[in-house]
Amino acid sequence: MRDRKDLGLTSDCSNCFALCCVGLAFTASADFAISKDVGTPCPNLRQDFRCGIHQQLRPKGFQGCTVYDCFGAGQKVSQVTFGARDWRQAPETAASMFAVLPVMRQLHELLWYLAEALTLPAAKPVHREVADLLTRTEELTRQSPEQLLALDVAAHRQQINTVLLRTSELVRSGVRGKRKDRRGADLIGARLRRADLRGANLRGAYLIGADLSGADLRLADLIGADLRDTAVPGADLSAAIFLTQSQVNAARGDSATRLPPTLTRPAHW
Repeated sequence: MRDRKDLGLTSDCSNCFALCCVGLAFTASADFAISKDVGTPCPNLRQDFRCGIHQQLRPKGFQGCTVYDCFGAGQKVSQVTFGARDWRQAPETAASMFAVLPVMRQLHELLWYLAEALTLPAAKPVHREVADLLTRTEELTRQSPEQLLALDVAAHRQQINTVLLRTSELVRSGVRGKRKDRRGADLIGARLRRADLRGANLRGAYLIGADLSGADLRLADLIGADLRDTAVPGADLSAAIFLTQSQVNAARGDSATRLPPTLTRPAHW
């Protein structure tokens, strides 16, 4: 079984040409101190493709940079898709390289979920289908820039989503009692301190600014849930399914927050 590390799903900025610092646009807001367009290098970007204020991003007003995670798409585009040619040395590749990044990120995000599904014993009935989709998705990530830009990612995502929904149902069915179904729910600012959310369906739920301090989220499906500024001190996320580093980075936890072993406790917690 191929794990996330083997699939290159963890960001490795040392092997990326700072694509997120150039290829993505952002707007002056609570997350970014300035606005910039796609293709415009962030003024904090150094010639060695490193951030000049990396240790001060939050104090300097670039909280959004500390939340973003490319699932390893940046280094895949830099080193594989474009054969280690950077956009400074080969400016003719820049536009295509920046356009490919969001496509690759979506594919790598899907690989993240598929790889996790294969580690869940309760999802064994769909493991063969999951493995086939993982192989197919990885093959797509190795296509040419032209093929990647022509790819119907939405259709591919829908196919994968069907099996991920089945995976979620199989895993969450192991929780006794009535499981809460809050899929896509507006839970902005909700008070859910110490709530029993084991096996809950929180897919796509809006939990912005919600208080989940001490909540039990084991086996809860969090795929696509918006955890921006969500308070999770002391919460148990250790066995939550389909949780990503971006979601964790966006939340507010502490040393008592329990995370899955595949995720890293953010430095700003």
